[in-house]
Amino acid sequence: MKVTVENKKGLNKDLKVFIDKKTISTYMNDKYEEIKKTVAIKGFRPGKVPKDILKKQFGKAIFGEVLDKVLKETTTKALDENKIKPAGQPKIDLKTYGEDKDLEYIISVTEFPKVEIKSIENIKFDEYNVTIDSAETDKRIKEIAKNQKNFIEVDPAKVANEGDLVIFDYKATVDGKEFKGSEGKNTQLELGKDLFIKGFDKQLIKVKKNETINVEVNLPENFPEKELTGKKAIFVCKITAVKKAKEIKIDDEFARNLGTKDLIDLKKLISKQINDEYKNSLDALGKNQILKEIEKFKVDEIPENLIEEEVKILSQGMKEDEIKNKKKEFEEIAKKRIKVGLILNEFGEQNKIKVEEHEIQSEVQKQIRMMPGQEKMVMEFYEKNPSALASLRGNVYEEKIINLIKSKAKANKKNITKNEAEKILKEANEHSHPHKHSHKENDIKKTQLKTKPQQAKKTKSIASKTKKTKKVSKK
Repeated sequence: MKVTVENKKGLNKDLKVFIDKKTISTYMNDKYEEIKKTVAIKGFRPGKVPKDILKKQFGKAIFGEVLDKVLKETTTKALDENKIKPAGQPKIDLKTYGEDKDLEYIISVTEFPKVEIKSIENIKFDEYNVTIDSAETDKRIKEIAKNQKNFIEVDPAKVANEGDLVIFDYKATVDGKEFKGSEGKNTQLELGKDLFIKGFDKQLIKVKKNETINVEVNLPENFPEKELTGKKAIFVCKITAVKKAKEIKIDDEFARNLGTKDLIDLKKLISKQINDEYKNSLDALGKNQILKEIEKFKVDEIPENLIEEEVKILSQGMKEDEIKNKKKEFEEIAKKRIKVGLILNEFGEQNKIKVEEHEIQSEVQKQIRMMPGQEKMVMEFYEKNPSALASLRGNVYEEKIINLIKSKAKANKKNITKNEAEKILKEANEHSHPHKHSHKENDIKKTQLKTKPQQAKKTKSIASKTKKTKKVSKK
């Protein structure tokens, strides 16, 4: 194989590739030998079909397969040998080709610009530590205790009031007729929450144990029996118990019921939880400061094809005249995102940052813990959506890069109170603009950088495209 680089125009290059017909013949012969073992042609024993017969019947198809294989292998090799990282899909223009001919073709490619990272250690960002006051921890524990209501049965002579728990059996009818699901046993309602059928629990106020009461309600629109929606139903309710909430004592036993060793251990845990809630949001501010600083780094030239791709994504769903009016604004945003992606990825590659399989699984498990009772659904989602798993991998890759930059950059460490943290986050929220980047370690072939502004549009990623592009497209 002979490769010459031609037409160097900035980041755009043409590579002329020449492969002699002898090499092509070798590939073809190998393929003929391969299919000879499996092809069945009348009059010939398996494995004994002459090459000229195979050539006559399958030559065109075989050459097509061989050509694709040779193009893929030699394109990758040509780019590697010339140390070219393609920013997007290389295009191939076939000049001469054929089974008994030399192969000559042109690879047209836009490469990534060279990125120099010299001053990462000069980046400055704020790093906060939130001090949680013991009164704040106690307040949170009281809220937990309030939600962990312990209902105890009261004297049968006492009536039910708002906040009490009423337990009852019922039989319901519409127009004097029973219907599917018209009977219930040991139904529990906390009065005042209106969680059953709108207006139902209000009619149970002042009821007593062993009392029977008729409750009249209109069946809601989401009632399972569609033909009954909106109709008046009469529920004959036999009250079996009235219970009042007993104040829970916050002590070691309460703490043990929540899975901790004792009350002191619970307070430590709650204090850490509150701290983590603020720390995650404050860390995001530090990350944005780093990304803003990286925007100031110099990159000589941004590939035009990537800018065009990014602008298309930024303008998704917009009308033509809107896109035209915002084109320059979108181009500037695109350039910033691409530049940040290039720099982050270069930093990741220089520091040999990789994402291990156990790290991906750890992220999946985190999401499972956030959705108790839906573990199977989360697992199936990732099993059926490789792109979602790739996105998760990209998030891990980006976080590892940012964390390493943080370790090398200059942290302005600040100890703040919870109130100060709230003020900082409020101000940041009021002055913030969507500025999220996501740079995928494994998204090279797609040339996509996915961002998640409010879980809205997907934007193409750049950071990960600096690795080898194996697919090629023919002009």
